Amino acid sequence: MLKTPLGRFRAVALLEGLSFVVLLFIAMPLKYAADMPLAVRFTGMTHGLLFVLYLFALMEVAIALRWSFSRVAVAFGASLVPFGNFLLDAKLRKEAEGA
Repeated sequence: MLKTPLGRFRAVALLEGLSFVVLLFIAMPLKYAADMPLAVRFTGMTHGLLFVLYLFALMEVAIALRWSFSRVAVAFGASLVPFGNFLLDAKLRKEAEGA
């Protein structure tokens, strides 16, 4: 999976999506309901690093596969919506199986 630009993008996208979900649905409630601000600090830093890696992987796959601007915009938008990366991955996997 990590041998191709698309495979690397999908792997980073899944990790970034998972970190976003953990940040929103586990770390944030821990911060405000259980007074545990360190949960957000560490999860937030991890998510920030993975988001930057996601952007680099998106640029790599967009150049390698000559993605259109609209496709890149959709992939970027998927990273901003909870569970968006998982939906994007399902679509990319379906396309890869059909090709």
